[in-house]
Amino acid sequence: MAEKKRKIIDEEYRKRFDRYFPEFKQLYEEVYGTETSDFIELCDFMYESYCERGEELKALDQTRTADSDWYKKQNMLGMMVDAQQFAETLSGLGTHLDYLKECNVNYLHLMPLLAAEECSSTDTERGSDFLKIQPELGTVEDLEKLALDCHKKEISLCLDIELNDTSKEYIWARRAAAQEKEYMDRYFFFNRCDLPKEAQEAAFRGSSQQYSDFASGNFSWLPAIRKFVLTTGDSHRWDLNYRNPAVFNEMIYRILHLANRGIDVFRLKNAGYIWKTLGTDSRDLPAVHILMRMIRIISEIVCPGVILLGEVGMEASKTLPYFGTEEAPEFHMLYNVPSEPVIWNTVATRDVRLLKRQIDAMDTSSRNTLYVNYLRCDGAISWNLDYDYLRNFGIQENAHRKYLNDFFTGVWVNSYSGGELYTAADGRVGICGTTASLCGIGRAAYRHEKRILKKALLLDLLLHAFILTQRGVPLLYSGDEVCSTNDYSYKDEGRKAGDPRHLHRGRFYWDKLEKRTSPESASGRFFSELKQLLEIRASESVFAADADLRTIDTGNDSVLGLLREKDGRKLIAVFNFSEHDKVAEIDQGLEPYYDLVNKEKIVPRGISIDGYGFYWLRSM
Repeated sequence: MAEKKRKIIDEEYRKRFDRYFPEFKQLYEEVYGTETSDFIELCDFMYESYCERGEELKALDQTRTADSDWYKKQNMLGMMVDAQQFAETLSGLGTHLDYLKECNVNYLHLMPLLAAEECSSTDTERGSDFLKIQPELGTVEDLEKLALDCHKKEISLCLDIELNDTSKEYIWARRAAAQEKEYMDRYFFFNRCDLPKEAQEAAFRGSSQQYSDFASGNFSWLPAIRKFVLTTGDSHRWDLNYRNPAVFNEMIYRILHLANRGIDVFRLKNAGYIWKTLGTDSRDLPAVHILMRMIRIISEIVCPGVILLGEVGMEASKTLPYFGTEEAPEFHMLYNVPSEPVIWNTVATRDVRLLKRQIDAMDTSSRNTLYVNYLRCDGAISWNLDYDYLRNFGIQENAHRKYLNDFFTGVWVNSYSGGELYTAADGRVGICGTTASLCGIGRAAYRHEKRILKKALLLDLLLHAFILTQRGVPLLYSGDEVCSTNDYSYKDEGRKAGDPRHLHRGRFYWDKLEKRTSPESASGRFFSELKQLLEIRASESVFAADADLRTIDTGNDSVLGLLREKDGRKLIAVFNFSEHDKVAEIDQGLEPYYDLVNKEKIVPRGISIDGYGFYWLRSM
């Protein structure tokens, strides 16, 4: 019986492998040549990984393959969680899964928890040096149990994979710094004479747009070995050399090891910058798409239930190629990096034109495009905006950046916001703060300003309604569902005190959570109203991932209009980003629509919208 079962397994794997093999081999040789040893080693490891994949995970693969759009369901809701701040340990996090279900969460994104810097130089198993969990959080076994418990609750688990670089403390970097050639070949080293002044100033310029506010330079000097190492993002992180097939193979080993521990979704960070070519900006080069396509092929062969989430950190119009094509898909979903600063710019300016332009540029007409949409993540908000477009309205970059920083730190006159500045080594700055505090909830509550608190709560709900209306998977940040405000305790912790990004990575206070059921508390009202929106979204077909989505004119620069269409039904969504009452002039006929939130009929023409108000209007 066992031999028969193994034969069936082999046949299942072989069928998938044979389907993709010609394209896979062609792509690998296009990048790495026809020398076959690295390719054979990779193929062998793929099969080993498949054989080691647990029966429950293989069954899950089959279920998801049969329902290939499982991750596109309109009830999908993600939450980003810092395991230590949320529950101290991975085991502790597992005891709070019922709370996540109460929040309608079915996709759990854990902030980085791998301790790659702690690995031993004696590790020899391929990919094993990536399987170190930060000791204070637990063990790999704890991660596996958490994944199993999540699956029982129908929650998918997401982890980050950093593609572009490693810490300088990582074992590869330490061995490269010891001048071991095998490991030096995994990075980019230059002798002083090989790196002329022009290269230092221009090579790879712009290659890390996602770090453009925080980058410290493209090259770092290592006096001990008298060489430069390429560090486009940060001097503490060394760029990987994907021209070396060992680097690509090791990344695949890492992904497959973790997939076999039950991880369902991998956010592949900084994917658009991993192929470096001197004399270019090393952004979005053709080889990047070949590598991404190969990663997709490998996952489809070994673990077809796994989802690849890309983070490319480019402007909206340049993200589309990372979905690939219908015939040769790359990422299943993309992290909507460009939207975060544009949303908060809209809040500060009360002007929706830049946000409307960005949504139009994302072109969601294809079923192949799916974004993970969020209001904040674990880092600072950097003001990477389309300043060429903004100059049409007399807005200058430096002055506008200063205005945004002043507004969100409460320095600007009449600002309600309560964020803090994050200042990088090169002097450029970003903004830190929880969604609630950036909306003014923290400051208003502290000052007992009821009128301002009411407005701040409306703004917070407006922003969440907006990301729920966008196409894709909405991602909450832990604590935002109960209006958690800034946690200033980081200033009393030595290693955290100088980094205000910890301001919005605060501890989750379980003893205060009972307020979520109290209509008398701000967090209780917000929690209830957000749950109502989530339940509406899950039940209405116009929120389906394959619904058509486009912007519509409202006749008012403070009001954003969106139109979703699915199977003959329409949803008109309008959002007033001003604190003042506005009127939206929408040309969608004179037929009445149903207000999904307030449960009444409205004709969508000349709609009066309260300050920070919104409507979800569905055709009858």
